[in-house]
Amino acid sequence: MVLTDLIGPDAIVPALKANGKKQVLQELSHHAARLTGLDERAIFDTLLQRERLGSTGIGDGIAIPHGKPAGIDRMYAVFARCDRPVDFEALDGQPVDLFVLLLAPEGAGADHLKALAKVARVLRTPGLVETLRATRDAEAIYAVLTGSDAAEAAA
Repeated sequence: MVLTDLIGPDAIVPALKANGKKQVLQELSHHAARLTGLDERAIFDTLLQRERLGSTGIGDGIAIPHGKPAGIDRMYAVFARCDRPVDFEALDGQPVDLFVLLLAPEGAGADHLKALAKVARVLRTPGLVETLRATRDAEAIYAVLTGSDAAEAAA
């Protein structure tokens, strides 16, 4: 699995405007609804329900909110970067500025977990997070994210 299977150039939000966790989830839901054709509120409710189980903030300023909304036929991802980090109740207590929203079909058990692992692995690529934080252009962010796939595959 490569990130280009999950995320397209139209799924990059280079400057997400949000003041807190709930607003981040609302904005991500808005962008995901545009991509998937699903109801924005249904996506938001799915993400909120997952966050109630525990924060998807994995540390180092990164969060991978995810869920399985009804009516989705394949996996989708949205990448967003906030200019100002927000409190996302991350595991390390640090504010979060990089988000990868992952949506999967309800029956996608193992594939959903593989996609989460793939995203986490890519975001651990040395230097990648710093580059994403310094990049302001959606096309450039997409190139950085998908370029990491090629580097990982070659390793």
